[in-house]
Amino acid sequence: MSHFAYLAGLIISLAGLVVLDLRFRIAVFDRPRAALLTIAIGVAVFLAWDAIGVGLGIFFIGDAPYLTGVLLAPEVPLEELFFLLLLVYQTLLLWRWLDRRARERRPATAEAAP
Repeated sequence: MSHFAYLAGLIISLAGLVVLDLRFRIAVFDRPRAALLTIAIGVAVFLAWDAIGVGLGIFFIGDAPYLTGVLLAPEVPLEELFFLLLLVYQTLLLWRWLDRRARERRPATAEAAP
């Protein structure tokens, strides 16, 4: 059963991010189309990076007792997809939250006098 531990941790972490996003409407629950497109592009870029790394012999699974053993591609476990989703989603949430805070803290500009 421990071979599902890492996947379970990733899914629980993703669920936590979804709850934060839902509560504060930061990304997906604020602008769903843009946010989901950003996440998809980010994950695709990192999967391409993984493919290049595997092809060059840099990335490999090794001894991994906490993985399910399901492979998306040679040397790319299922957990990698969930990890990349977590990485990209949390980065998007952080970016959007920091941007929102910066916008709220900017002083109001004086309107030009006629």
